[in-house]
Amino acid sequence: MNLANNIADRLLQIKAIKLNAANPFTWASGLKSPIYCDNRLILSYPEERKIIIRALNREASKFQNIDAIAGVATAGIPWGAYLADKLELPFCYVRSKPKEHGLRNTVEGRLNPKSRVLVIEDLISTGGSSLEAVQGLQSENYEVVGVLALFQYGFQSAIERFAEKNIHFTSLTDFKTLLARALHEGYISNDEFDRLKSWNIDPKLWSDQHSNHN
Repeated sequence: MNLANNIADRLLQIKAIKLNAANPFTWASGLKSPIYCDNRLILSYPEERKIIIRALNREASKFQNIDAIAGVATAGIPWGAYLADKLELPFCYVRSKPKEHGLRNTVEGRLNPKSRVLVIEDLISTGGSSLEAVQGLQSENYEVVGVLALFQYGFQSAIERFAEKNIHFTSLTDFKTLLARALHEGYISNDEFDRLKSWNIDPKLWSDQHSNHN
């Protein structure tokens, strides 16, 4: 079994990712969704945590000449710190907006000037928080070599946003892989597979069609 499949299986097993097409979840944005991702749960499972750290280490090796690691606040912080420790590199984290008191920092930590930074994110949906972190680092004159996430939904809008900013991004596993594994392992039926797939193609339309659900 390849790594992306293994990670998808683990996320399903520990319920870090939940699928429910019949009773959709409500995201912070208000959109209805048949999937809910909470990768923070992985931190409570030592074996899964080790698998993720090893996978991040492997994928980070594909980015050349990294000087430092940055975690996206808040869920990307522990994974970025674990990876930085593994690679023996400096670490910082990036807030979504400047702190409202004290030094009003966006980037917390101290890196060498013009460091080449790999950004670590737990989840990429629209790409908004990741690209805000990228902008925060670039405003401090750091060079962002790319964004590495644990999981991504694979939305076309996110792909286009990253391409627009000329930022390379990748993830350890993704929605397409997770969906295939969920069907294979019996977490969902063929009908649920089709409904989840249709959500991934057009989340807004899917949400509108399921707005009558609780």
